[in-house]
Amino acid sequence: MSYLELEQEVSRMSRAMMTRNRTIGADLVTSLKVQLSPEAVAGVMLISLERLVRLDAESFVWSVENLIPADVMQEIWKITAPRTYSRLVKKGLIPGKDFSAGASGQLFLNSKARAAISPVTQTRWEQ
Repeated sequence: MSYLELEQEVSRMSRAMMTRNRTIGADLVTSLKVQLSPEAVAGVMLISLERLVRLDAESFVWSVENLIPADVMQEIWKITAPRTYSRLVKKGLIPGKDFSAGASGQLFLNSKARAAISPVTQTRWEQ
């Protein structure tokens, strides 16, 4: 996928997410699944969500809760969990005590770990 194609798909998906219309969103996700690998679909969704959280936080929450299919969410976890795990270790948190990873890639966090990755507590330089 070229950069232009990626930008077009992300723009389409972001706009669909802002409509909060399940049919439109589901049709776009289905179209992406036909064209791309599961990891690439998750990547498009992640970039779309990143864009959306800056433009319309309520649509971001709606999209996460209502639009993203379970298989795509699983791929998103596979992409994001290792990075989050690494950040927690770098911040001095202890795997198995402060956080752990499940077999499906989900992270289980105690309150200390949640605070460490909260966007409110991060500065631009830590990212």
